Amino acid sequence: MPQPSSASPAPAAPPGPAGPRVPEAVHRRRWAVLGVLMLSLLIVVLDNSILNVAVKTIASPAPTGIGATQSELEWAINSYTLVFAGLLFTSGLLGDRLGRKKVLLFGITVFGLGSALAAFSGSPGELIGFRAVMGLGAAFVMPATLAVLMNVFERDEQPKAIGIWAGGVGLAIAIGPITGGILLEHFWWGSIFLVNVPVVLLALALMIWLVPDSRDPRPGRIDLPGVLLSVVGLVLLVYGIIRGGELADFTALSVLAPVLGGLAVLVLFVLHERRSDHPAIDMSYFKRPAFSAAVAAIALVFFALMGVTFFSAFYLQSVRGYSALQSGLLILPLAVAQMVFAPRARLVVERFGAKAVCTAGMLLVALGLGAFALFDASTPVWVLEVVFFVQGAGMAHIMPPVTVSIMQALPREKAGSGSAINNTFRQVGGALGVAVLGSLLSSTYRGEIEGHLGAVPEALRGAAGESVEATLAVAEKLGPAGRDLVAPAYGAFLDAMHVTALASALIGLVGAAVVAAFLPGRAPAGEAGPGTPGPGTAGPDGARDAAASSPDGPDGPDGPDGSDPGAAGPDAPAAGTGPGSDARRGSVPGPVPEAGESARR
Repeated sequence: MPQPSSASPAPAAPPGPAGPRVPEAVHRRRWAVLGVLMLSLLIVVLDNSILNVAVKTIASPAPTGIGATQSELEWAINSYTLVFAGLLFTSGLLGDRLGRKKVLLFGITVFGLGSALAAFSGSPGELIGFRAVMGLGAAFVMPATLAVLMNVFERDEQPKAIGIWAGGVGLAIAIGPITGGILLEHFWWGSIFLVNVPVVLLALALMIWLVPDSRDPRPGRIDLPGVLLSVVGLVLLVYGIIRGGELADFTALSVLAPVLGGLAVLVLFVLHERRSDHPAIDMSYFKRPAFSAAVAAIALVFFALMGVTFFSAFYLQSVRGYSALQSGLLILPLAVAQMVFAPRARLVVERFGAKAVCTAGMLLVALGLGAFALFDASTPVWVLEVVFFVQGAGMAHIMPPVTVSIMQALPREKAGSGSAINNTFRQVGGALGVAVLGSLLSSTYRGEIEGHLGAVPEALRGAAGESVEATLAVAEKLGPAGRDLVAPAYGAFLDAMHVTALASALIGLVGAAVVAAFLPGRAPAGEAGPGTPGPGTAGPDGARDAAASSPDGPDGPDGPDGSDPGAAGPDAPAAGTGPGSDARRGSVPGPVPEAGESARR
């Protein structure tokens, strides 16, 4: 039970049970709602990892593929990333203002339309454009799923729900290559996009039926300059990062100009938000060490993980000779570990505190990343599986606690903004990881392989040094004369992978130091820490009305006749006061709100 405030007591309220923030009808179907959110999240996250498996097929001439060049393939991936990252923050703000269910329905519909169009693309240019449409839809889905979750679960159940949500993200990343491999073995390349359509239709029907709407009852004026600055700054920054990864050179003018321009615009965004009387996001949250450390931890762990995911695919397929489907199956232990441990991470946090748990998780991730520095062409498969499992276990003990720290630091009414911050930093961190670590891998490989390209014709020498795949392709083209390139190519790649793995592990250690220094430790008895049940969230908006941001919003229930599906009839007791409502929460008196807190329980 929350401890009474040491400040002057508030006027005595009439005795009686305090109604929960979430209406009884919504509370009863909360796990079904989470299932629907997971379905929409699954197809959005899974789609990105599926495409990585299909790039070779899409590059093939028609009718097998559409004859996309390497640059066109990269932009089929990057157009999605660019739109997605640029609009994440804006979509979260719109969800708080317009209604999270409306934004979620819009996003999943656009994503489904983009998927259908992408499946029947007749040219690389069409595919790039339709992938951008898919990125637009995904940008409205990702923040909305987490924001809806925060508004259908009470505070004491949020850590468990967020753990399941985080485990679902890990599952989608891992099963993407498996799904893509199965589809490409039996159908044409467009099936990797068309498979989304029936899932989208099912998700839409379930959303309309089950998911309640919610929004900020007092959103204030829209901060249009802030929104525009955030979009321009993020798009420029992510474009520069992507361009640097393409060139493997972050000193080129075409890289420095957008990166520095994006950073400058984002600095203007921060200055504007600090001075605005109606900011898009209250920058004072970043003054809290626990909040800023949680955001940094998300960016750092995805920086390290996405970079390793990038080069591990080349290691498994090019060096070890596994197919795309076999490579996907080998990564399954990472998904299994996340699905097993992420929903239970809250229990470990309750016992040891967020600082100890997240630090240990970061160290496990760093250990797994560093292990790649010891791999060679004959490392036993069981060792790979153990390393992937360790990485998954580490991730499972990082993502849920830091996500809870971010989401519970903001009032429930600002759940969309919190989710947008969480997803934006994760996306930017992941893009940086692929670009920076990919560039390190590429430059190290070039330095190692150059000495072995003397016998290669001058016209092919530049292409042969780009990557291990390019070297092997040139060796095959040269026939018997190219056989001497195969072993040096494998050796050069392994050396480059070892350097990149150590750099990734170093990033993981930096993340461990950040969370160890700034995340809160174990909360004293009777107090709440991140990831543990507790009283309301302190926020700059002060205490909120207990029903202000209920999952049915200030405009009433969702049903066509003004009633919520499954809601009690007009003669039934009020939600939270009828028989059985105390049983779900325990019969406790209403909490005494601390200064600036929202009464939630």
